[in-house]
Amino acid sequence: MRLAGTAGPYRENEEMTDSNMELDLEELGSAEEFLDYFGIAFVPSVVQVNRLHILQRFHDYIDAAGALPPQEEARHALFRSLLSRAYSDFVHSDARAEKVFRVFRMHEPQPVFIPVDQLIRH
Repeated sequence: MRLAGTAGPYRENEEMTDSNMELDLEELGSAEEFLDYFGIAFVPSVVQVNRLHILQRFHDYIDAAGALPPQEEARHALFRSLLSRAYSDFVHSDARAEKVFRVFRMHEPQPVFIPVDQLIRH
């Protein structure tokens, strides 16, 4: 497992403005950087194989969360929880089973509508 620092660049007791975390997040470019930033221990081999899936699932969880807390500390805690959950999804499963991206859902059975009058032959 890898953990860079105890809390990443975020410091709980640091004086913050409402935009510090957003500015920090804009600078992050990889799943590993996000996990490090939020202080989440991870297995590099899991992230190497699933990095895009983890980040997309994190994004999906943020969207599903609805309105975000106005306080930065609360948003940080929420984001940390959601990223940890997204990472955990791929520790215990794989990209094919989780079907984060559309390409994995393309071969699922699709519902078909057939009107009743077409079922009855005249």
